[in-house]
Amino acid sequence: MYINIQSEDTIVAVSSPLGIGGVAVIRCSGGKTFSIVRSLFFRKDKSVWNWERIRYRYLYYGIIADNNDVVDEVMVSLFRAPRSYTGEDMAEVYCHGSVYVQQKILQMFIDRGARLAEAGEFTIRAYLNGKMNLAEAEAIGDIIHSYSEAAHRLAIEQLRGGYVPMIRQLREDILNFASLLELELDFSEEDVEFANREQLMELLMRNIQKISELTQSFQLGNAIKSGVPVAIIGHPNAGKSTLLNALLNEEKAIVSDIPGTTRDLIEDKLIINGIMFRIIDTAGIREAKDEIEKIGIERAVLSIKQAMIVIILRDVNEDEDEWEELVELVKRNNAEACVIKVFNKIDKREMYENKGDIIGISAKNKWNIEVLKNKLYEAVVSKGYKMNQPLVSNVRHYNELKQALYFLERAMSGLKERRNIELIAEDLRFAIRHLSNITGNITSEDVLKNIFSKFCIGK
Repeated sequence: MYINIQSEDTIVAVSSPLGIGGVAVIRCSGGKTFSIVRSLFFRKDKSVWNWERIRYRYLYYGIIADNNDVVDEVMVSLFRAPRSYTGEDMAEVYCHGSVYVQQKILQMFIDRGARLAEAGEFTIRAYLNGKMNLAEAEAIGDIIHSYSEAAHRLAIEQLRGGYVPMIRQLREDILNFASLLELELDFSEEDVEFANREQLMELLMRNIQKISELTQSFQLGNAIKSGVPVAIIGHPNAGKSTLLNALLNEEKAIVSDIPGTTRDLIEDKLIINGIMFRIIDTAGIREAKDEIEKIGIERAVLSIKQAMIVIILRDVNEDEDEWEELVELVKRNNAEACVIKVFNKIDKREMYENKGDIIGISAKNKWNIEVLKNKLYEAVVSKGYKMNQPLVSNVRHYNELKQALYFLERAMSGLKERRNIELIAEDLRFAIRHLSNITGNITSEDVLKNIFSKFCIGK
């Protein structure tokens, strides 16, 4: 998708979800906005507004008319630059949610000199006009696409600044020292030292520690944003599909007494205490009897590798001590995963008491399912999740931080080994560039186009 970043065109788009609804919002931004609105928005009696008395950021009730034909009764609000979302002259039209009405009004704007906006074009104009930094712009996209309270809270925290102030301070500190090193290079023949090496070493160690903490938060942050992956594994006929259905409170997976019924991964989402979990039912772990079952088991192992939490489900009638095989399978493929041991079918026992860290449930009768849900939430908390804490959830930010970390560590090694100061200065320049890319202080057009093309039309 092509976005003309330097465009001065007037753009228009439907900002509300496409389709039929009670109310739709049409947004227009650019230099021709007010003249277009004046040509199609009238009082309810079709008389012309006294535009000199119109106040900005107020709602006005009237009609949209095309050649004296009324299209719809609407509310209109005008925003004078720079006090608008985009920093440009803007208008928002609130019309009835008829698809015909939306398309008719859009076409009227286009006929009068606007063009249809590309995905994310309103927000990219807001960024280019200094209304927000790049990280805040990306947070808006995350808010739009958030599916859980925790993901929404994470995006709101980022919109309000999140870890960006820390990134700015890190960048500023490194930039100050890099400037002193550049000064030394300018006076290399004088053999002078402007940058205190001990202070620079302390600065690098401190910044490396902070950036390392941010990069380490990415796994949890990304899981909160996209859904915490939870793999249910176990031997055939342990009740994995029944457990999936019990957690979701619906018949998602086919259940039967025939071992090996589940051949492929079955996944669905579950919200627990505001956090979205992606629950994955897998094929039973055993020696495969055919090629299809073998593929299913291989996918089960892959789900273990990608999971943050693994539920090991066993039939309560199996030997209580034989957990090692499945625990070892998890450790071998994902040593960082949190393991929850569960005995199923406790309804077939006259008495059952939970032992140690093993939870007893009856997936069929939905006994202790809430206990298991609480255990899933506690597992996320044990990974370091706290409400309103800044976590890195953006893949681009994570990659930029990793690159900055690499060059800072290389600069520190260069200091320790007394390498040429020009090489150390170069490493610091690269680190500064990668930190700057997060907030958009230095960002190529290709990166901007990639980021904003993921937004919806009208945003």
